[in-house]
Amino acid sequence: MDQPEVIVGIGGAAGDGVASAGNTLALSVARQGQGVYAYNSYQSVIRGGHSWLRMRISAKKPLHHGDQVGAMIALNQDTFDRHLQELVSGGAALYNSAKIKPAYDAPKGVQLCPLPVPELTPAYKELPIMQNTVAVGAVLRLMGLEFSGLETVLASTFAKKPQVVKTNVDAARAGYEYADKNFKPFPKPLVKSDQKWAMMTGNELLAMGAAFAGCKFYCAYPMSPATHVLEWFAAHGKELSVCVRQVEDEISVVNMTIGANHAGVRGMCATSGGGFALMTEAIGMSGIIETPLVVINVMRAGPSTGVPTKTEQGDLNQAWGASQGDFPRIIIAPVSMPDCFTTPALAFNLADHFQCPVILLTDLLLSEGNETVAESVLDVEFPIDRGELITEANGAQNGEPYLRYKNTPSGISPRAIPGVPGHIYVSGTDEHDEDGVLISDIYTDPVRRKKMVDKRVRKMSTVLNHLPAPKLEGPADAKVTLVGWGSTWGVLVDAAEQLRKEGISTNHLHFKFLVPFHVQVAKDILGKSKKVVIVENNQSGQFARHLLAETGITAHAHVRKYDGEPFEPKHIVAGVKEVLAGKTVVDVLSTEPGWQTEHPTGTSGDWEGRRVTAGAARKAHAH
Repeated sequence: MDQPEVIVGIGGAAGDGVASAGNTLALSVARQGQGVYAYNSYQSVIRGGHSWLRMRISAKKPLHHGDQVGAMIALNQDTFDRHLQELVSGGAALYNSAKIKPAYDAPKGVQLCPLPVPELTPAYKELPIMQNTVAVGAVLRLMGLEFSGLETVLASTFAKKPQVVKTNVDAARAGYEYADKNFKPFPKPLVKSDQKWAMMTGNELLAMGAAFAGCKFYCAYPMSPATHVLEWFAAHGKELSVCVRQVEDEISVVNMTIGANHAGVRGMCATSGGGFALMTEAIGMSGIIETPLVVINVMRAGPSTGVPTKTEQGDLNQAWGASQGDFPRIIIAPVSMPDCFTTPALAFNLADHFQCPVILLTDLLLSEGNETVAESVLDVEFPIDRGELITEANGAQNGEPYLRYKNTPSGISPRAIPGVPGHIYVSGTDEHDEDGVLISDIYTDPVRRKKMVDKRVRKMSTVLNHLPAPKLEGPADAKVTLVGWGSTWGVLVDAAEQLRKEGISTNHLHFKFLVPFHVQVAKDILGKSKKVVIVENNQSGQFARHLLAETGITAHAHVRKYDGEPFEPKHIVAGVKEVLAGKTVVDVLSTEPGWQTEHPTGTSGDWEGRRVTAGAARKAHAH
């Protein structure tokens, strides 16, 4: 990156305040014009375990949480021991010297920054969590930023408790001043700018985007990592006139959402893979009664309950196969957190226009990650297309009976809101004729059955006219073409740039629209590629199979990661080098200390597998 950057790691047990310390630091630097991308690797426990929040900070907007850590705030001994060896030369490890002692020598060029927290803040005796505030103040000074940004954050965070504000500000200032007198600042200090940022999570952006797009009904059953969509709507629904419901299970959730759409309002629901599994029969109902539906599946590591707090791109097959039979559906995978804001509006327009279910596939990385978003991104007014929606008796039928499922050339039939005079119809989940009357009560009519299936399928013929095609980024004649989908966009952009800097000519093609698929565009681009390497966060290569089924294109190689953690550029760079050395499938393993467990290598069918080790990834990363 052209601008100086710092990657900060904050670690501790659940209950140590890792997330709150990270949020305080993120807001403090964002208020001084710094872009932030933060990812918290946490466990599914209330107390204990190990959480590791990584935050990339730069005046140039970061697209992911980065590679090697430059500054560590260790809130317990375990974090210090795990991650000290991970720091890059020129980095610093900050810790409370009253409770943490170095167990081994720091890597060459890494500065140890012990903070005598009990001496710096008397409040520590009663509130041990004050060590977080002291450390945040200290690391802010090492970055070269002003204390005022942190002071305003603490003032707003504890605005209703003036004494708490004073206690925290005093502790943070003590850490800031102690670092100024006792530690060396980072070699490349961050530079304050006037850029204005909003600090958001992907889930918040999904909810806000839906609200901006006219969503008036939101229903959910809490399921990590989609729960924060529900929380946002619960907090803001009343003022936005959105009906918000938490109900007993995901079956009720999706049926109520379909009911709301059937009644004429825009309704949405969100869940994760386990909850989505319960929704699939109703998604088929949405397809056959041609009622709009927007469902968000925030993917986590599966199957079953899986790993509730870890990320994965493992539900593409599930979304593609949701419910039985053939019926139109649209599947979209937002590529970034800002994209999470704009995509719901598109999803609602598509669902209304084509009268079918639209499935949004995000994942924990996007939905629970924190990122700075430019104010201009949020200052929009989305166009609203309700499609062929009949809301009043306007005499357009010319004396003919209203046919809810009229067999039109486009396959799209005018949809009347229930209760419109002269527009009575039956909407049943059995196969039906144009007027909605079931065709299977007494005998099945093969001609009418085929007619209705063909009518629904015709709707898909024009969907791509509304969806921008993917574009190749990088030199057209590159040696390597990285292909990804959904949340891997940002890390692939930086990995491609890093590979080019290392002399490996690389371009990048990314897919957001999965169903329907831009078949000819993919063929035209990838048909000219010398070495197609598909990168995805799952074990079986779900997108690779999807690409093959849609286009007939077989990738030359695959880089995959399915250990619950997201890709970093170093993983992809190392994986590509393995591919160029002759491997066809490279399984990436997270390189953080403490996660380096031994796994067997081997083959699966004709796929030759090898894992990228910590050492290989480190060698691939230019410090």
